[in-house]
Amino acid sequence: MAAPSLPSLLLLSSLLLLLAASPPPSASAAASRGSFLKLPLLHRPSRTPQLLRRGRSRSAASPVTSAAPFGAGQYLVALHLGTPPQRLLLVADTGSDLVWARCSACRGAGCSRRAPGSAFLARRSSSFRPHHCYSASCRLVPRPSPPPRCNRTRLHSACRYEYTYSDGSLSSGFFARETVSLHTTSAKTKAAAARLKGLAFGCGFRVSGPSVTGSSFNGSQGVMGLGRGPISFASQLGRRFGSNKFSYCLKDYTLLPSPTSYLIIGDRPSADNAAAASPLAFTPLLANPLAPSFYYVGIKRVSVDGERLPIDPSVWSLDDLGNGGTILDSGTTLTFLAEPGYRPLLAAMRRRVGLPAAAAAAPGFDLCVNVTGAGRRPRLPRLSFEMEGGAVLAPPAGNYFIDVAKGVRCLAVRPAGAAAEGGGFSVIGNVMQQGFLWEFDVDRSRLGFSRRGCAAS
Repeated sequence: MAAPSLPSLLLLSSLLLLLAASPPPSASAAASRGSFLKLPLLHRPSRTPQLLRRGRSRSAASPVTSAAPFGAGQYLVALHLGTPPQRLLLVADTGSDLVWARCSACRGAGCSRRAPGSAFLARRSSSFRPHHCYSASCRLVPRPSPPPRCNRTRLHSACRYEYTYSDGSLSSGFFARETVSLHTTSAKTKAAAARLKGLAFGCGFRVSGPSVTGSSFNGSQGVMGLGRGPISFASQLGRRFGSNKFSYCLKDYTLLPSPTSYLIIGDRPSADNAAAASPLAFTPLLANPLAPSFYYVGIKRVSVDGERLPIDPSVWSLDDLGNGGTILDSGTTLTFLAEPGYRPLLAAMRRRVGLPAAAAAAPGFDLCVNVTGAGRRPRLPRLSFEMEGGAVLAPPAGNYFIDVAKGVRCLAVRPAGAAAEGGGFSVIGNVMQQGFLWEFDVDRSRLGFSRRGCAAS
């Protein structure tokens, strides 16, 4: 998903798996040294496939599960906001910064008929506090245009925000602070309850547009921005757990029953570190001053079946105006490559696929093949990305050839800019990321990944 005033990205796609969350913690305790936050990540089944988008030893984690019938969707995290806690499901999105939830000003008896978790009821939380419009925190979020009047001396002059996505979708309301209830885990204790005060988030009273409403947003009440900016969930919680680092596994959406994996904020302790047995491959995280929220990586070359594709290296590079480059985005489903890189890839896949074309191409895909009779694992071309620093991302074929109908698989890579996605840069989406452990280490400006690292996650 794209943050405001950044190059256009991808729309939010169908939610494929629903995040199973543990019950809200009842005890009140500060995050202790040596703890980490571990949060479940889940997938919600999609009714209609909509491929649009787009402490040092302390940490925190949440479960992640995936069981989607179609290769497009979002991963969700459960968050318990307020006092008493209200459970909400938020899209895990490394392509934006703001944490926001749909809010309701509902009053009276009608509120009792509202489905639990359908919106955050700010009036029912004793710890809800809007930021003042003159506060330093208010300057961290985009304001409505024209900006509302702000009274410096008025105590309850609330900070109003308006966060717009690339397709015109938006969330607007009050930028506030709230208590968040979490389950923390450490090497010494199985689990502990933590209630952390002061999480900055957007209380969205006006939400509109296809990216954040309708069937593509079923089951979710907002977005958990995990970008590099100071207001993202990863940045805010990372500071509290002593490490500006987070990691996750996006489990294979085709597996049934849905496997569970986790979003971990902070350092992964060695006792719980699957990467200890399977070291991570690292590539530098690159910075783009014009799009500081995104996690850019450098691609040196792309190969199909070991053959290097004839793509000029400049296709993958950031220019002086901040254009180009490649980002990882958990809030985008498919992978989108800049046009000069996509066309050689598509041509190579067509030459090497060795399977008959599907009788009818699926809308939105340029290459679909008939795999009927080809066995459980049909022979498909091998794709690999050589990254800066020597790391090689070689995903299994199921990460880029996805089932769209019985006996039909399609190449889940599209040209950037085909439907307002991209804007000259490339995006590695969540389908391509599945089955890997990903570690975003902002302090050391590096991205680590491991094919076998998800086994213990």
